[in-house]
Amino acid sequence: MLRTLRQVIKVGVVSERAARPAGERPKESDLRAQLHQRFGRALGIRHVDAGSCNGCELEIHAVNNPYYNLEGFGIKFVASPRHADLLLVTGPVSRHMESALKRVYDATPDPKWVIAVGDCGCTGGIFGSGYAIRGSVADIIPVDLTVPGCPPPPAAILSGIVSVVTTDRR
Repeated sequence: MLRTLRQVIKVGVVSERAARPAGERPKESDLRAQLHQRFGRALGIRHVDAGSCNGCELEIHAVNNPYYNLEGFGIKFVASPRHADLLLVTGPVSRHMESALKRVYDATPDPKWVIAVGDCGCTGGIFGSGYAIRGSVADIIPVDLTVPGCPPPPAAILSGIVSVVTTDRR
């Protein structure tokens, strides 16, 4: 144990610095001020899995980690669509999730935004449409922005959320 500790002290830190996400990252204070001006509070996101393989969900969870720090921007995930301002929908819409997705969309108060995440949410992906799959999210409810990728990186998801919120689409 002591030999290992001496080696660590002798060699020092040899790991690389963490890479920054692609693109310019907005300042947390600026975005928080814009959110407070527009909503008067934090932005609430309701995530809906419409039938995905969970690849996109893993990347969405990564957006919440300390590296990307979604809550530092004043953006949080909520449990009820009645508290949400933005719907983040993943996966192709399955036959069983079609009515649930419509109910969630209707329960979300206006103004609301919808982001389709991943190739499956954007276009139906490899699942396309058929008996069990109704197709993309845009085939069921209006979509404001798509974030393509299989799965899209967390930086792209964060960029999509920020671009929808900061541009005045409504």
